[in-house]
Amino acid sequence: MATQTESHETRLDDDLALLTKTLEDVLKSSGDPADQKYIELKARAENSLNEVKSRISNASDTYYHRARQAVSRADEYVHDKPWQGIGVGATLGLVIGLLLARR
Repeated sequence: MATQTESHETRLDDDLALLTKTLEDVLKSSGDPADQKYIELKARAENSLNEVKSRISNASDTYYHRARQAVSRADEYVHDKPWQGIGVGATLGLVIGLLLARR
C-alpha cells in the first residue's frame, strides 16, 4: 500500500512540476513586454504561481506530519493492547473479504 501511495505522490509531483514549467514558459514567451497591462498580468500570474507552490508544499508537509502521527498512535495502541489490535485487524480483514466477495 505504501508503494501505491508513493506512486500517486510521484505522479502528482510530476504533474505539478509539468504544470509549473509550462506556465513559466508561457509567461516567458507571451505578450508584448512593452505593454503595461501585460506586465501587470505577468506579475500577478507569477505571484499566484509562487503562492500555489508554497501552499502545495505546506499542505504536503502537513499531510505527511499527520500521517506519521496516526501511524505512531496506531503503533503505540497495538503495542499497549495487542489482543485488541489483532481483533481489529481480523474484523477489518473479514469486512474487506466480504466486500470483495460481493463483487
